[in-house]
Amino acid sequence: MPSAIVTGATGILGREIVAALGKDSETWQTVHALSRSQKESYPPHVKHDFIDLTGDAKAMAKQLHGIEAEYVFFAAYLQKDSEQANWDVNGAMLKNFLDALEMTGATQKLKRVILTTGAKQYGVHLGPPKQPMEESDPWIEGPGRPPNFYYNQQRILADKAKHASWDWVVTYPNDVIGVAKGNFMNLGTSIGIYAAVSKELGGELVFPGSEAFYTSFDCFTYSRLHAQFNLWAAMEPRCSNQAFNVVNGDTESWQNMWPKMAKKFGCKVPANQFDLPLDKDAGSVMDLAPDPPMAETAAERGLQGKVAPGKVEQRIDLIKWSQRSDVKKAWQQLAAREGLEKDGLEKATWGFLGFVLGRNYDIVLSMSKARRLGWNGYIDTWDSLSGCFDELAMEKMLPRTGS
Repeated sequence: MPSAIVTGATGILGREIVAALGKDSETWQTVHALSRSQKESYPPHVKHDFIDLTGDAKAMAKQLHGIEAEYVFFAAYLQKDSEQANWDVNGAMLKNFLDALEMTGATQKLKRVILTTGAKQYGVHLGPPKQPMEESDPWIEGPGRPPNFYYNQQRILADKAKHASWDWVVTYPNDVIGVAKGNFMNLGTSIGIYAAVSKELGGELVFPGSEAFYTSFDCFTYSRLHAQFNLWAAMEPRCSNQAFNVVNGDTESWQNMWPKMAKKFGCKVPANQFDLPLDKDAGSVMDLAPDPPMAETAAERGLQGKVAPGKVEQRIDLIKWSQRSDVKKAWQQLAAREGLEKDGLEKATWGFLGFVLGRNYDIVLSMSKARRLGWNGYIDTWDSLSGCFDELAMEKMLPRTGS
Protein backbone atom coordinates (compact mmCIF):
# COMPACT_ATOMS: atom_id res chain seq x y z
CA MET A 1 0.00 0.00 0.00
CA PRO A 2 1.42 3.42 -0.97
CA SER A 3 1.79 6.43 1.28
CA ALA A 4 1.47 10.15 0.54
CA ILE A 5 2.70 13.56 1.64
CA VAL A 6 0.46 16.61 1.10
CA THR A 7 1.77 20.16 1.50
CA GLY A 8 -0.69 23.01 1.92
CA ALA A 9 -2.96 20.54 3.70
CA THR A 10 -5.32 23.21 5.03
CA GLY A 11 -5.68 25.17 1.79
CA ILE A 12 -8.69 25.09 -0.49
CA LEU A 13 -7.13 22.45 -2.80
CA GLY A 14 -4.77 20.67 -0.42
CA ARG A 15 -7.54 20.09 2.13
CA GLU A 16 -9.58 18.12 -0.40
CA ILE A 17 -6.56 16.06 -1.47
CA VAL A 18 -6.06 15.07 2.18
CA ALA A 19 -9.78 14.30 2.48
CA ALA A 20 -9.77 12.10 -0.63
CA LEU A 21 -6.73 10.20 0.61
CA GLY A 22 -8.33 9.94 4.04
CA LYS A 23 -11.46 8.31 2.64
CA ASP A 24 -9.47 5.57 0.91
CA SER A 25 -7.59 3.80 3.69
CA GLU A 26 -7.71 0.54 1.72
CA THR A 27 -5.41 2.09 -0.90
CA TRP A 28 -3.37 4.62 1.08
CA GLN A 29 -1.52 3.22 4.08
CA THR A 30 -0.25 6.49 5.55
CA VAL A 31 -0.94 10.12 4.67
CA HIS A 32 1.21 12.94 6.04
CA ALA A 33 -0.77 16.20 6.02
CA LEU A 34 1.81 19.00 6.24
CA SER A 35 0.88 22.50 7.36
CA ARG A 36 1.61 25.03 10.10
CA SER A 37 -1.42 23.91 12.11
CA GLN A 38 -4.13 21.25 12.12
CA LYS A 39 -7.61 22.73 11.62
CA GLU A 40 -9.76 19.59 11.64
CA SER A 41 -9.71 15.96 12.73
CA TYR A 42 -8.31 13.21 10.49
CA PRO A 43 -8.88 9.44 10.26
CA PRO A 44 -6.22 7.25 11.93
CA HIS A 45 -4.05 6.73 8.84
CA VAL A 46 -3.79 10.50 8.22
CA LYS A 47 -1.18 12.16 10.40
CA HIS A 48 -0.67 15.90 10.74
CA ASP A 49 2.94 17.08 10.71
CA PHE A 50 4.14 20.65 11.22
CA ILE A 51 6.20 22.29 8.51
CA ASP A 52 7.27 25.83 7.71
CA LEU A 53 7.75 25.93 3.95
CA THR A 54 9.29 29.40 4.13
CA GLY A 55 12.34 28.01 5.94
CA ASP A 56 15.53 26.79 4.28
CA ALA A 57 16.12 23.20 3.24
CA LYS A 58 18.07 22.28 6.39
CA ALA A 59 15.29 23.55 8.66
CA MET A 60 12.70 21.64 6.64
CA ALA A 61 14.80 18.49 6.70
CA LYS A 62 14.64 18.52 10.51
CA GLN A 63 10.86 18.90 10.39
CA LEU A 64 10.60 16.08 7.82
CA HIS A 65 12.71 13.62 9.80
CA GLY A 66 11.10 10.18 9.55
CA ILE A 67 8.51 11.32 6.98
CA GLU A 68 8.62 9.56 3.62
CA ALA A 69 6.16 8.48 0.95
CA GLU A 70 5.87 7.24 -2.61
CA TYR A 71 3.78 10.22 -3.66
CA VAL A 72 4.01 13.93 -2.87
CA PHE A 73 1.09 16.27 -3.56
CA PHE A 74 2.50 19.81 -3.47
CA ALA A 75 -0.47 22.17 -3.09
CA ALA A 76 1.16 24.91 -1.02
CA TYR A 77 1.13 28.52 -2.25
CA LEU A 78 1.90 31.94 -0.80
CA GLN A 79 0.44 35.12 -2.32
CA LYS A 80 2.82 38.06 -2.31
CA ASP A 81 2.52 41.70 -3.37
CA SER A 82 4.43 41.44 -6.66
CA GLU A 83 4.94 38.88 -9.41
CA GLN A 84 8.68 38.83 -8.72
CA ALA A 85 8.05 38.13 -5.04
CA ASN A 86 5.64 35.32 -6.01
CA TRP A 87 8.35 33.91 -8.29
CA ASP A 88 11.00 34.04 -5.57
CA VAL A 89 8.99 32.78 -2.61
CA ASN A 90 6.97 30.01 -4.26
CA GLY A 91 9.93 28.79 -6.25
CA ALA A 92 12.06 28.66 -3.10
CA MET A 93 9.37 26.77 -1.18
CA LEU A 94 9.26 23.99 -3.78
CA LYS A 95 13.02 23.79 -4.29
CA ASN A 96 13.84 23.77 -0.59
CA PHE A 97 11.18 21.16 0.10
CA LEU A 98 12.57 18.84 -2.57
CA ASP A 99 16.11 19.47 -1.32
CA ALA A 100 14.95 18.63 2.21
CA LEU A 101 13.52 15.31 1.01
CA GLU A 102 16.90 14.52 -0.52
CA MET A 103 18.66 15.38 2.73
CA THR A 104 16.47 13.02 4.74
CA GLY A 105 16.77 10.23 2.18
CA ALA A 106 13.03 10.27 1.53
CA THR A 107 13.56 10.59 -2.24
CA GLN A 108 14.83 6.99 -2.32
CA LYS A 109 11.23 5.89 -1.83
CA LEU A 110 9.58 8.68 -3.84
CA LYS A 111 7.89 7.77 -7.14
CA ARG A 112 6.00 10.87 -8.25
CA VAL A 113 5.46 14.55 -7.32
CA ILE A 114 2.12 16.10 -8.26
CA LEU A 115 2.32 19.91 -8.33
CA THR A 116 -0.77 22.13 -8.25
CA THR A 117 -0.49 25.39 -10.22
CA GLY A 118 -3.31 27.09 -12.16
CA ALA A 119 -4.66 28.67 -15.34
CA LYS A 120 -2.39 31.65 -14.77
CA GLN A 121 -0.16 29.30 -16.74
CA TYR A 122 -1.86 30.70 -19.86
CA GLY A 123 -1.58 34.35 -18.90
CA VAL A 124 -5.30 34.70 -18.18
CA HIS A 125 -4.40 37.56 -15.82
CA LEU A 126 -2.83 39.50 -18.70
CA GLY A 127 -5.72 39.52 -21.16
CA PRO A 128 -7.48 37.32 -23.73
CA PRO A 129 -5.73 33.98 -24.25
CA LYS A 130 -6.07 31.61 -27.16
CA GLN A 131 -9.35 29.66 -26.97
CA PRO A 132 -9.62 26.98 -25.84
CA MET A 133 -6.45 26.76 -23.79
CA GLU A 134 -4.46 23.56 -24.31
CA GLU A 135 -1.47 22.25 -22.41
CA SER A 136 0.71 22.51 -25.52
CA ASP A 137 0.16 26.29 -25.79
CA PRO A 138 3.37 28.37 -25.55
CA TRP A 139 4.36 29.88 -22.23
CA ILE A 140 3.73 33.62 -21.99
CA GLU A 141 7.20 34.84 -21.12
CA GLY A 142 10.11 36.83 -22.46
CA PRO A 143 10.85 40.55 -22.90
CA GLY A 144 8.02 42.72 -21.66
CA ARG A 145 6.28 39.88 -19.83
CA PRO A 146 6.01 39.80 -16.02
CA PRO A 147 7.45 36.81 -14.13
CA ASN A 148 5.09 33.85 -13.79
CA PHE A 149 6.00 31.76 -10.76
CA TYR A 150 4.27 28.70 -12.19
CA TYR A 151 6.98 28.58 -14.86
CA ASN A 152 9.67 28.81 -12.22
CA GLN A 153 8.13 25.97 -10.20
CA GLN A 154 7.71 23.72 -13.22
CA ARG A 155 11.29 24.23 -14.30
CA ILE A 156 12.52 23.50 -10.78
CA LEU A 157 10.41 20.33 -10.68
CA ALA A 158 11.51 19.08 -14.11
CA ASP A 159 15.18 19.85 -13.43
CA LYS A 160 15.10 17.97 -10.12
CA ALA A 161 13.39 14.98 -11.73
CA LYS A 162 16.09 14.71 -14.43
CA HIS A 163 18.58 13.68 -11.78
CA ALA A 164 16.21 11.57 -9.68
CA SER A 165 14.31 8.27 -9.77
CA TRP A 166 10.91 9.97 -9.49
CA ASP A 167 8.76 11.73 -12.08
CA TRP A 168 6.14 14.52 -11.95
CA VAL A 169 2.65 15.70 -12.90
CA VAL A 170 1.40 19.31 -12.93
CA THR A 171 -2.26 20.40 -12.70
CA TYR A 172 -3.85 23.59 -14.07
CA PRO A 173 -7.14 24.29 -12.24
CA ASN A 174 -9.09 27.51 -12.86
CA ASP A 175 -11.48 29.67 -10.80
CA VAL A 176 -11.55 27.16 -7.96
CA ILE A 177 -14.80 26.43 -6.12
CA GLY A 178 -14.32 24.97 -2.67
CA VAL A 179 -14.12 25.45 1.09
CA ALA A 180 -11.22 25.71 3.50
CA LYS A 181 -12.07 26.02 7.18
CA GLY A 182 -11.59 29.58 8.40
CA ASN A 183 -10.26 30.65 5.00
CA PHE A 184 -12.17 33.54 3.41
CA MET A 185 -9.76 33.77 0.47
CA ASN A 186 -11.87 31.95 -2.08
CA LEU A 187 -14.43 32.57 -4.80
CA GLY A 188 -17.42 30.94 -3.09
CA THR A 189 -17.13 32.86 0.17
CA SER A 190 -16.73 36.28 -1.42
CA ILE A 191 -19.52 35.93 -3.97
CA GLY A 192 -21.74 34.38 -1.31
CA ILE A 193 -21.22 37.34 1.03
CA TYR A 194 -22.00 39.70 -1.86
CA ALA A 195 -25.29 37.88 -2.52
CA ALA A 196 -26.21 37.64 1.18
CA VAL A 197 -25.62 41.36 1.75
CA SER A 198 -27.55 42.19 -1.44
CA LYS A 199 -30.49 40.26 0.00
CA GLU A 200 -30.15 42.19 3.28
CA LEU A 201 -30.08 45.51 1.42
CA GLY A 202 -33.32 44.93 -0.44
CA GLY A 203 -33.07 41.78 -2.51
CA GLU A 204 -31.74 42.94 -5.89
CA LEU A 205 -28.71 40.96 -7.05
CA VAL A 206 -26.87 43.08 -9.60
CA PHE A 207 -23.97 41.49 -11.44
CA PRO A 208 -21.00 43.66 -10.41
CA GLY A 209 -18.61 42.65 -13.18
CA SER A 210 -18.24 43.07 -16.92
CA GLU A 211 -21.36 43.10 -19.07
CA ALA A 212 -19.32 41.38 -21.79
CA PHE A 213 -18.18 38.62 -19.41
CA TYR A 214 -21.73 38.04 -18.17
CA THR A 215 -22.56 36.39 -21.50
CA SER A 216 -19.06 35.00 -22.15
CA PHE A 217 -17.80 31.57 -21.12
CA ASP A 218 -15.72 30.41 -18.19
CA CYS A 219 -14.48 27.08 -16.83
CA PHE A 220 -14.33 26.30 -13.12
CA THR A 221 -12.63 23.69 -10.96
CA TYR A 222 -14.40 22.07 -8.01
CA SER A 223 -11.77 21.39 -5.35
CA ARG A 224 -13.06 17.85 -4.72
CA LEU A 225 -12.92 16.97 -8.41
CA HIS A 226 -9.37 18.32 -8.52
CA ALA A 227 -8.48 16.05 -5.59
CA GLN A 228 -9.91 13.04 -7.42
CA PHE A 229 -7.83 13.95 -10.45
CA ASN A 230 -4.71 14.15 -8.29
CA LEU A 231 -5.22 10.63 -6.98
CA TRP A 232 -5.90 9.32 -10.49
CA ALA A 233 -2.88 11.09 -11.99
CA ALA A 234 -0.61 9.81 -9.21
CA MET A 235 -1.32 6.22 -10.21
CA GLU A 236 -1.69 6.57 -13.98
CA PRO A 237 1.66 5.66 -15.64
CA ARG A 238 0.84 7.59 -18.83
CA CYS A 239 0.66 10.88 -16.91
CA SER A 240 4.41 10.79 -16.29
CA ASN A 241 6.19 14.15 -16.74
CA GLN A 242 3.13 15.91 -18.12
CA ALA A 243 0.85 18.83 -17.24
CA PHE A 244 -2.95 18.73 -17.38
CA ASN A 245 -5.86 21.13 -17.33
CA VAL A 246 -8.27 20.18 -14.55
CA VAL A 247 -11.71 21.78 -14.83
CA ASN A 248 -15.22 20.51 -14.16
CA GLY A 249 -15.95 19.40 -17.71
CA ASP A 250 -18.69 21.87 -18.56
CA THR A 251 -18.43 25.41 -19.91
CA GLU A 252 -20.46 27.94 -17.95
CA SER A 253 -21.56 31.55 -18.11
CA TRP A 254 -22.83 33.93 -15.45
CA GLN A 255 -25.96 34.63 -17.50
CA ASN A 256 -26.85 31.02 -16.66
CA MET A 257 -25.65 30.86 -13.03
CA TRP A 258 -26.52 34.37 -11.81
CA PRO A 259 -30.32 33.85 -11.81
CA LYS A 260 -29.78 30.50 -10.05
CA MET A 261 -27.66 32.21 -7.42
CA ALA A 262 -30.28 34.94 -6.97
CA LYS A 263 -32.95 32.29 -6.36
CA LYS A 264 -30.76 30.45 -3.85
CA PHE A 265 -30.18 33.62 -1.81
CA GLY A 266 -33.75 34.84 -2.12
CA CYS A 267 -32.88 37.72 -4.44
CA LYS A 268 -34.03 38.95 -7.83
CA VAL A 269 -31.93 39.90 -10.83
CA PRO A 270 -33.11 43.28 -12.17
CA ALA A 271 -34.47 42.89 -15.70
CA ASN A 272 -32.34 45.79 -16.90
CA GLN A 273 -29.38 45.37 -14.56
CA PHE A 274 -26.83 46.72 -17.03
CA ASP A 275 -28.89 49.87 -17.65
CA LEU A 276 -29.29 50.80 -14.01
CA PRO A 277 -27.68 54.12 -13.09
CA LEU A 278 -24.68 53.78 -10.80
CA ASP A 279 -22.84 56.31 -8.69
CA LYS A 280 -19.97 57.85 -10.62
CA ASP A 281 -17.47 56.32 -8.22
CA ALA A 282 -19.16 52.92 -8.07
CA GLY A 283 -17.34 51.25 -10.95
CA SER A 284 -13.83 50.89 -12.26
CA VAL A 285 -11.99 49.90 -15.43
CA MET A 286 -8.45 48.51 -15.54
CA ASP A 287 -6.50 48.02 -18.76
CA LEU A 288 -4.53 44.78 -19.00
CA ALA A 289 -1.37 44.04 -21.01
CA PRO A 290 -1.23 45.86 -24.39
CA ASP A 291 -0.13 42.57 -25.97
CA PRO A 292 -2.52 39.93 -24.62
CA PRO A 293 -1.48 36.26 -24.49
CA MET A 294 -3.35 35.57 -27.73
CA ALA A 295 -0.91 37.89 -29.50
CA GLU A 296 1.80 35.23 -29.07
CA THR A 297 0.17 33.00 -31.69
CA ALA A 298 -2.08 35.47 -33.53
CA ALA A 299 -0.02 35.47 -36.74
CA GLU A 300 -0.03 31.68 -37.18
CA ARG A 301 -3.79 31.68 -36.64
CA GLY A 302 -4.44 34.38 -39.20
CA LEU A 303 -5.36 36.94 -36.55
CA GLN A 304 -2.40 39.30 -36.66
CA GLY A 305 -3.51 42.79 -35.70
CA LYS A 306 -6.97 41.55 -34.71
CA VAL A 307 -6.38 40.76 -31.03
CA ALA A 308 -7.52 43.56 -28.73
CA PRO A 309 -6.14 43.99 -25.21
CA GLY A 310 -8.34 42.89 -22.36
CA LYS A 311 -9.90 44.93 -19.59
CA VAL A 312 -11.25 44.34 -16.12
CA GLU A 313 -14.58 46.16 -16.05
CA GLN A 314 -16.41 46.38 -12.73
CA ARG A 315 -19.77 48.11 -12.85
CA ILE A 316 -19.60 47.87 -9.07
CA ASP A 317 -16.06 48.03 -7.74
CA LEU A 318 -16.23 45.37 -5.04
CA ILE A 319 -13.46 46.80 -2.88
CA LYS A 320 -15.32 50.12 -2.75
CA TRP A 321 -18.61 48.30 -2.26
CA SER A 322 -17.29 46.36 0.74
CA GLN A 323 -16.25 49.63 2.39
CA ARG A 324 -19.64 51.32 2.12
CA SER A 325 -21.29 52.08 5.47
CA ASP A 326 -24.63 50.53 4.46
CA VAL A 327 -22.87 47.34 3.35
CA LYS A 328 -20.92 47.10 6.61
CA LYS A 329 -24.08 47.67 8.65
CA ALA A 330 -26.00 45.05 6.66
CA TRP A 331 -23.26 42.46 7.21
CA GLN A 332 -23.05 43.24 10.92
CA GLN A 333 -26.81 42.75 11.26
CA LEU A 334 -26.72 39.54 9.22
CA ALA A 335 -23.72 38.13 11.08
CA ALA A 336 -25.30 38.87 14.48
CA ARG A 337 -28.64 37.35 13.49
CA GLU A 338 -27.19 34.22 11.86
CA GLY A 339 -24.18 33.70 14.15
CA LEU A 340 -21.65 34.28 11.35
CA GLU A 341 -18.04 35.38 11.66
CA LYS A 342 -18.19 39.13 12.17
CA ASP A 343 -15.04 39.92 10.21
CA GLY A 344 -16.05 37.91 7.15
CA LEU A 345 -16.74 41.02 5.09
CA GLU A 346 -13.24 42.34 5.83
CA LYS A 347 -11.50 39.02 5.20
CA ALA A 348 -13.18 38.27 1.86
CA THR A 349 -10.98 38.77 -1.22
CA TRP A 350 -12.89 41.49 -3.02
CA GLY A 351 -10.05 42.40 -5.34
CA PHE A 352 -9.78 38.81 -6.57
CA LEU A 353 -13.54 38.47 -7.06
CA GLY A 354 -13.67 41.78 -8.89
CA PHE A 355 -10.97 40.56 -11.26
CA VAL A 356 -12.68 37.20 -11.87
CA LEU A 357 -16.05 38.81 -12.67
CA GLY A 358 -14.64 41.85 -14.44
CA ARG A 359 -12.65 40.21 -17.22
CA ASN A 360 -14.17 40.99 -20.60
CA TYR A 361 -13.04 37.83 -22.40
CA ASP A 362 -13.71 34.07 -22.40
CA ILE A 363 -11.80 31.60 -20.22
CA VAL A 364 -12.16 28.13 -21.74
CA LEU A 365 -9.81 25.23 -20.93
CA SER A 366 -9.76 22.01 -22.94
CA MET A 367 -9.96 18.69 -21.06
CA SER A 368 -9.15 16.61 -24.15
CA LYS A 369 -5.63 15.63 -23.07
CA ALA A 370 -6.76 14.04 -19.80
CA ARG A 371 -9.81 12.50 -21.48
CA ARG A 372 -7.58 10.74 -24.00
CA LEU A 373 -5.77 9.04 -21.11
CA GLY A 374 -9.00 7.83 -19.52
CA TRP A 375 -9.95 10.55 -17.06
CA ASN A 376 -13.75 10.86 -17.02
CA GLY A 377 -14.34 12.98 -13.92
CA TYR A 378 -17.10 15.58 -14.24
CA ILE A 379 -19.32 17.77 -12.12
CA ASP A 380 -21.89 20.40 -13.04
CA THR A 381 -20.44 23.77 -12.05
CA TRP A 382 -23.64 25.19 -10.61
CA ASP A 383 -24.10 22.04 -8.52
CA SER A 384 -20.59 22.45 -7.14
CA LEU A 385 -21.10 26.16 -6.39
CA SER A 386 -24.48 25.58 -4.76
CA GLY A 387 -23.01 22.80 -2.64
CA CYS A 388 -20.16 25.09 -1.69
CA PHE A 389 -22.64 27.69 -0.40
CA ASP A 390 -24.33 24.99 1.70
CA GLU A 391 -21.02 23.88 3.18
CA LEU A 392 -20.01 27.46 3.91
CA ALA A 393 -23.31 27.90 5.73
CA MET A 394 -22.53 24.87 7.88
CA GLU A 395 -19.19 26.46 8.73
CA LYS A 396 -20.98 29.69 9.71
CA MET A 397 -19.21 31.64 6.99
CA LEU A 398 -22.45 32.30 5.08
CA PRO A 399 -26.14 32.32 6.07
CA ARG A 400 -28.28 29.32 5.26
CA THR A 401 -29.95 29.61 1.85
CA GLY A 402 -32.59 27.87 -0.22
CA SER A 403 -32.05 24.84 -2.43
